[in-house]
Amino acid sequence: MNTIKLDKQDTNVKMIAHRGLSGLERENTCAAFVAAGNREVYWGIETDIHCTADGKFVIIHDDTTTRVSGVEMTVEETDFDTLRSLHLLDKEREGTRWDLVLPTLEEYISICKKYGKVAVLELKNPMPEEAVCEIIRAVEAMDYAEHMVVISFSFDNMVYLRKNFPKQKAQFLLSGWDDKWLPKLKEYDLGLDIRHTAITAELVEKIHSIGQEINCWTVDTLEDAARVIACGVDYITTNILE
Repeated sequence: MNTIKLDKQDTNVKMIAHRGLSGLERENTCAAFVAAGNREVYWGIETDIHCTADGKFVIIHDDTTTRVSGVEMTVEETDFDTLRSLHLLDKEREGTRWDLVLPTLEEYISICKKYGKVAVLELKNPMPEEAVCEIIRAVEAMDYAEHMVVISFSFDNMVYLRKNFPKQKAQFLLSGWDDKWLPKLKEYDLGLDIRHTAITAELVEKIHSIGQEINCWTVDTLEDAARVIACGVDYITTNILE
């Protein structure tokens, strides 16, 4: 699959590579992160992190490994070393590829750091407070927390984050909008990361009115990009646009 060139004209919208440049490489792999890193158009690289059964962390989107490896394992019920031993399916050819494995948090952050990209890190599934803290502290130890945006569909994860890291940039993930979330975003100092179909100019204005920014996922056509840009979004998360 080829990338699609987006004419951003005079807009200041920032582009985020969804699970790395997943339109070209197997999602959430070092290859996908490097592909995004090599393209100036991307401001950030998004990925997903899970807890493993032995209390470690691994980069993968799904709750199981089936789709990306052809081998069925439940991520949070499997130890890190077993997950790491899997070779992932090549995106363009049949079979696995020797260099495609589930990355560590440190590998992901190292690539973002090398290429000067903001790390957009999704905390997958509700996590214990100590796990949220351990993840952020690991990024702090790499001196990169100031260049990271933490996102999650779990509001509890966001509460734990804000309790322990009051200055960490973060956005709450939603599929659709309800005005009940506006005071919560304001109270917990959170931006919004929402499905692009929910974007309206009115919603963007509401988020901006509380001093926050708005991201949208996952925008993969020029038509959708033009619409959300016209609404005034701050960020676009995409698999393939550049």
